[in-house]
Amino acid sequence: MGDVAVGARSGHDGEEHRGRPVDAPDPATDDAVTSGSDSAADERTQPGDGGPGDSAPKQKTQRSFWKELPILIGIALVLALLIKTFLVQAFSIPSDSMQNTLQQGDRVLVDKLTPWFGSEPERGEVVVFHDPAQWLAGEPTADPNAIQTFLSWIGLMPSAEEKDLIKRVIGVGGDTVECKGTGPVKVNGKALSESAYVYPGNTPCTVDDIGGQFKVKVPEGYIWVMGDHRQNSRDSRYNQDDKYHGMVPVDEVVGRAIVKAWPINRWGTLPVPDTFDQDLSARSAASTALSAAPQGLALAGVVPVVLWRRRRIAPAETR
Repeated sequence: MGDVAVGARSGHDGEEHRGRPVDAPDPATDDAVTSGSDSAADERTQPGDGGPGDSAPKQKTQRSFWKELPILIGIALVLALLIKTFLVQAFSIPSDSMQNTLQQGDRVLVDKLTPWFGSEPERGEVVVFHDPAQWLAGEPTADPNAIQTFLSWIGLMPSAEEKDLIKRVIGVGGDTVECKGTGPVKVNGKALSESAYVYPGNTPCTVDDIGGQFKVKVPEGYIWVMGDHRQNSRDSRYNQDDKYHGMVPVDEVVGRAIVKAWPINRWGTLPVPDTFDQDLSARSAASTALSAAPQGLALAGVVPVVLWRRRRIAPAETR
């Protein structure tokens, strides 16, 4: 019995050995190991985990300079056009009419921003304005090449096509400006001291019968302008026979010249001369007259009373 039992057990064991290798792993254990191996493999091949199957992250390549250059040029052109249209524009001085403040060939920068906010030209300012009524008729016109035309279009060079002038504002709307003999020029009856900017050797007024002697009233919305080189400037004085009678409409003013930018050795600002700091308004002159009027009336009223009293006192003393 015991042998049978042993033999049976042995036969059973032999069948098991014959069915699979002795060293073969247990299926349950094999399944577990295989499952674990698959999980590990899955973990190794997950993207982004830095495993063998994961690809390296792609680096952003910078755009070539030559590809960016047209964009930069386009931005620069847009900014230049905006600056020219709304902020500052360069102008060239074509004549000697503003000597010695400005010399022929100087480049000035003109403030175009403040007029957009309703600012109007003031006395003493140097302004650039469009030709109001054919002041430049007969003057030679420049013939720029294509590059000059392009640079003037974007505001990096003065425009040769625009008919612009540059002068100093002497009178504004409501002012009475006059000049007799050799001067001085008077605004609302008050004399200007112009030695600081009038060309050396020039007199403030020119003695002639074609405009050098004048007395004008500037309408509202207009300005009266004169060049600093008084004997070499065709300004408001010599255009009184045009449709504006020598006045310049404020709407035709491009802006105020604020800086001499070129040549570099002439760089400097263009401030308003001190003589314009005095109260030159027409209202001040009128108020002065009105303040003097009551005093004159009072004096005129007192004189008859004094005379009447003296006549009454005199007979009494003789008696």
